[in-house]
Amino acid sequence: MNALQTILDDRALAVVRAPSISDPVALAEALARGGIRAVELTFTTPGVLGLMRAAADAGAVIGAGTVLTDEQARSAIDAGAQFLVTPGLRPTVAEVALARGIPVVMGALSPTEVMNALDLGAAAVKIFPARALGPVHFKDLLGPLPDAKLIPSGGVNASNAAEFLSQGAVAVTAGTDVVSPQSVESGDWAGITARAEAFVISMG
Repeated sequence: MNALQTILDDRALAVVRAPSISDPVALAEALARGGIRAVELTFTTPGVLGLMRAAADAGAVIGAGTVLTDEQARSAIDAGAQFLVTPGLRPTVAEVALARGIPVVMGALSPTEVMNALDLGAAAVKIFPARALGPVHFKDLLGPLPDAKLIPSGGVNASNAAEFLSQGAVAVTAGTDVVSPQSVESGDWAGITARAEAFVISMG
């Protein structure tokens, strides 16, 4: 099963934005136990390529986030990333992903940006920051673009995840409410599993 299908099946992925990750394998396992199998590790974390490699080698569904350049895209894929995520439109990242057969989830907000992302070959479009326009923005976007796979990121939590899905999002992004930097650094795997499970239950 490819990474995008895992995200669609779970209707969620987790993005981990932390200054350090004590054990990427244990982190991925903790999230999977809670029902979120796809984990995005971002280039804002120092040494992220080694963390990706360790988790990917252990069989986790690992993606690279905050991918800004073609060089980062290539290095992430070489480290085992099974999907790439960008905060905005990055044509060179899309080129690398398509050439390597790796799905890219490209960041956008406006209808024009969503269309550009799809034209660049995005497998799905990350609507970021989702808190800016809220869940109804997804219904509005899907009016003229009914086949777009939209995933909200930024401001998604257990109290609003179900609403994003009800307005047409194909999956939602679990962020710091589920994987707080403190929990990731300290290795509070039980707490992360519990919060992931609560987030998944909240999705309905």
